[in-house]
Amino acid sequence: MEQSSAHERLRAARSWFGARNVYLDTATHGLTPGPALRALEEHTREVAEGGFSPAEADAGVERARASYARLTGVTPDRVALGTHTAQFTGTVAASLPEGAEVLVAEREFSSTVHPFSTREGLRVREVPLERLPEEVGPSTALVAVSAAQSSDGALAPLDDLVAACSDLDTRLLVDTTQSAGWLPLDDDRFDYVVCSAYKWLLGTRGSAFLSGTAEALAALRPRAANWYAGAEPWGSLYGAALEQGSDAGRLDLAPVWPAWVALERSLELIEEVGVAAIHEHDTALADRFRAELGLERTGSAIVSVPVREGTAARLAEAGVKASVRNGRLRLSFHLYNTEDDVDRLSEALAGSL
Repeated sequence: MEQSSAHERLRAARSWFGARNVYLDTATHGLTPGPALRALEEHTREVAEGGFSPAEADAGVERARASYARLTGVTPDRVALGTHTAQFTGTVAASLPEGAEVLVAEREFSSTVHPFSTREGLRVREVPLERLPEEVGPSTALVAVSAAQSSDGALAPLDDLVAACSDLDTRLLVDTTQSAGWLPLDDDRFDYVVCSAYKWLLGTRGSAFLSGTAEALAALRPRAANWYAGAEPWGSLYGAALEQGSDAGRLDLAPVWPAWVALERSLELIEEVGVAAIHEHDTALADRFRAELGLERTGSAIVSVPVREGTAARLAEAGVKASVRNGRLRLSFHLYNTEDDVDRLSEALAGSL
């Protein structure tokens, strides 16, 4: 009965999307669902006609914060709002002591690692993804890793990392930009989590989150203190004195309002369907495609395969949207995709693998 209900929710959700092609590129940018598109259009109209009130938009921003908190297993007071993950990763980098070692995976996405590698006084050490847990040592201050790798969808050994970091009092930062929305995770286990919402959470560019444990968040100092991070934002517009809030909100960045107007509706849809149902659906499609290629299952919604040069362009001509990352074809399956999409992909790829 529960399984049937999940299928019904997925089927209902798919009616809110209108891709003109077989869209297998969520790892680059998610599709905008109908309710989010309508909210964005209404917001744009209100701005154009002089009816938009920034203060009145606060309630929707807070609903998005609460929705994200529910999806990720934390409380809203431990969620900060921003626009891009690198802003928050940079805040974490700035909080580390001089000479600290940061352990990262080889070929990690740049926004997860560059804020550390460009800060003078830190030592960044790269190791293969699967070896991260065993490479955590007494001198390691922080491990920074994506839950799902951007280039190929490989999943980080998070359980082992949590154990290794706990044993040595090492902090763990997890980037969930390529996993939030399809991969069930208990974010409460991690010291820091950063996430851009324009991919699997189906938002637009300009919305991102930072969450973490109360202890780890308390160690951070705002790198871009602003009126929106004040204890009373609309009473913090002028003057040098800023009374900051006591929770993660003190790390907030002023919202790009159109992004949050749309994201609120997208997160509602993700919650309605349920991450567990989306995970089962997405990975089943990815594994079906892997099976057709004789590949083992990986438990990831992202598939990376070697192809001949120009394959992505030929796929686009056939009505299939994908991307090339690290010299390989990257395909990503989400709740709006179907088994028919896998079949069309296989037909379009014939002779290119």
